[in-house]
Amino acid sequence: MSESARYVKIVEWSDEDQCFVGSCPGLFYSGCHGSDEKQVLAELCEVVEETLDLYAQDGKSLPPTTACKDYANKMLSFA
Repeated sequence: MSESARYVKIVEWSDEDQCFVGSCPGLFYSGCHGSDEKQVLAELCEVVEETLDLYAQDGKSLPPTTACKDYANKMLSFA
C-alpha cells in the first residue's frame, strides 16, 4: 500500500464555486478543483503524493493518517 492510500481523499460538488473540489483532510483542504469529477480525483491523488514528498524532503513527520477511520458512518450520524 502506498503512503498516500493512508489518507482519505474527498471530491465534492461546491455550489459556491460551481465545480468539484478535492481535499485531503489532515493534509490540506481545497487542494484542487475542476468541472470533471474523475479528473479532479486524479489531480487530487497527484497533489497528495506531491505533498507527502514535500514532507519527506523537509524531514517533517507526516500528519496522522485518516484512512480506515469509518468516516462514512460517522457522517451518517450527523445527517
